[in-house]
Amino acid sequence: MRRQKGFSLIELLIVVAIILIIAGIAIPNLLRAKIAANEAAAVSNLHTIFTAETAYFAAGWSNPGALGFSNTLPDLGDSGGCTPPKANSACQIDNVLANATTAATPKQGYFYTYVAVPNGAFNIAFSVQADPVTRGSTGNRSFFTDQSGVIHQNPSQAASASDAALQ
Repeated sequence: MRRQKGFSLIELLIVVAIILIIAGIAIPNLLRAKIAANEAAAVSNLHTIFTAETAYFAAGWSNPGALGFSNTLPDLGDSGGCTPPKANSACQIDNVLANATTAATPKQGYFYTYVAVPNGAFNIAFSVQADPVTRGSTGNRSFFTDQSGVIHQNPSQAASASDAALQ
């Protein structure tokens, strides 16, 4: 009788079945981990935006508070160069975050909606919302912050100042 070299079809099918079972268990966990990472990045980005706005307000380019807060989120980026910083190119945040204002240009699964609150010649307040591009896929929660620096969250719709603060 000849000795068989290699694997039989049944043995190969068993190995494929085991790999599919492991993949079926691992993929949902991987998606949950990715959503958690995207949400953590969104919170971190809101902290970054708040810090950049505080620096923008404080700098006022020789007169603290004279500029107020920025007019748009891209004003905090470096689209106009950084030497010297300008009101529309403050070089406080990276351009990917500064331009992540629509679902077409997200940063880490989230896009950001920035609203300045003007009072005469300058902005006295601002608010930023971070919303997942696809709820349930790139993130589950929406986040909100304003000039107070408190980050609020909402698991089902766009967050606002009236939602629960992030703990």
